[in-house]
Amino acid sequence: MAKSPSATEKQPGFFSQLRSLFRFTREIYPWLPWAQIALLVAGVLIGLIVGYVIPPFQIWSLVLWGITGLLLGVLGAMFLMTRLSTTAMYRKIDGMPGAAGHVLSTSLGRSWQGSEMPVGVNPKSQDAVYRAIGRGGIVVVAEGARGRLTRLVKDEKTKAMRVAQGVPVNVFYVGHGDDDVSIDKLAKTIKKLPKAIDNATMAAVIKRMESVSQSVASLPIPKGIDPLKTRAPRPR
Repeated sequence: MAKSPSATEKQPGFFSQLRSLFRFTREIYPWLPWAQIALLVAGVLIGLIVGYVIPPFQIWSLVLWGITGLLLGVLGAMFLMTRLSTTAMYRKIDGMPGAAGHVLSTSLGRSWQGSEMPVGVNPKSQDAVYRAIGRGGIVVVAEGARGRLTRLVKDEKTKAMRVAQGVPVNVFYVGHGDDDVSIDKLAKTIKKLPKAIDNATMAAVIKRMESVSQSVASLPIPKGIDPLKTRAPRPR
């Protein structure tokens, strides 16, 4: 009997994931290897200094402190790579169609529900409007040129205010203008919204909005984001 693809395909190992994460981050930050080496050397030096200063001075104690410093340097190098990988992911998807949906579906946490599928699309320009619902109310995120997004934003905001009366509706435009929110700050901006509804109301609003949402499955959805290629791989 032939094995299913899921049974034959091997999941990438820990070191394989680390290697992928390193390569992904180095594409945006070529100086990453040198920074990691500096952290390793600094960790060893700090360990040796501590081992030399703390009495009594013994060779084995100095070696142990040096190893401890090396381990701290490894942790620092991995922490730096992890933090930079997130920034690298945002820089890579910045300006790509579908970036806002990618953030809403992966970076808001449990207090919010968002989808990578837009709730409104301009088929010609690929300008799109996305929606997220959470304890802070309803958020409408517009991606594209403001002038072409006016009608899409107005329609979605009107629908949200009609279906969920009394629930605050916030609109954010993704971009780099004076009143825009950059893609790397979108999730943080949404999560900073003050809590306006409880969990029960949030669940009810989600159900109402889903029941009245117009299906956009037949519309050309922006294809600019491939999560498998843009999301920074994280070691398990």
